Amino acid sequence: MKDVKFVASDMDKTLLESNSKLPAGIDEIIDKLLDLNINFGIASGRPIYTLNDLFPKYKNDMTFICDNGGLVSYKGKVLFKSLIDVPHYQKMVHFVEDDTDGVPIICALDTAYVNKEYEKYVPFFKTFYTKVKLVDDLRTIDADSNKFTIYFPNGHSQKYYKEIFEPQFGNDFSVVVSGEVWIDIMNKGIDKGRAIKSIGKYLDIDPSQMMAFGDTFNDKEMLQAVKYSYLMANGSKGMEKYANYRTGTNDEHGVLQVLDKLIAEVSNG
Repeated sequence: MKDVKFVASDMDKTLLESNSKLPAGIDEIIDKLLDLNINFGIASGRPIYTLNDLFPKYKNDMTFICDNGGLVSYKGKVLFKSLIDVPHYQKMVHFVEDDTDGVPIICALDTAYVNKEYEKYVPFFKTFYTKVKLVDDLRTIDADSNKFTIYFPNGHSQKYYKEIFEPQFGNDFSVVVSGEVWIDIMNKGIDKGRAIKSIGKYLDIDPSQMMAFGDTFNDKEMLQAVKYSYLMANGSKGMEKYANYRTGTNDEHGVLQVLDKLIAEVSNG
């Protein structure tokens, strides 16, 4: 473990506690990692502006893999972004509104667009998208967007994925389950695994020197891409085959448990 040079962690049900709060002591952990020249990053379905808001002290020191790999930022510099063509995400808006009971969200680079009829969900959405713009008609939006998201108030996103969204969009786009109530759609080939590989090439860090933490299916490519891959004890059923190691639950601070060991091993040479 002492050869690790890069660490990436998912957020929800991984680094964050169940109350969506960062664990106590995370700043101290990040400081120690940076002092040891270990790059620390967040790999999330959340956008860059939300991650900057969550880590204001470190936004120019950390790596952010945002929108499931749709944008990659390293120490405040955007290295990569993959925008979805407007006609493509508008097709998704039409499909969700006409044929499903999901709530469509256009994830632009600077805000999340939501129809006014779903205003009651905005307080919940702002946990993930700190900037939300309500509009009269989502079908009129023409903005730079690297992700399209569907929210399911009643849950069962895995069922919707298998039965509806993967068959409808999977041939042309990257479709992932990001939680019990979320499905995310990005351009084909975009995922956290590709993003972490690109970071490795940029920093000249081998996968054998990389560590990652995740809990659900939008993390699987990332976990497969690194040697030190950790699945949370509260991870989704079926995720076991994608990770080499296990750690505690998010509420047991499983990520911090491993990072404490990493810091101790590296510090002791």
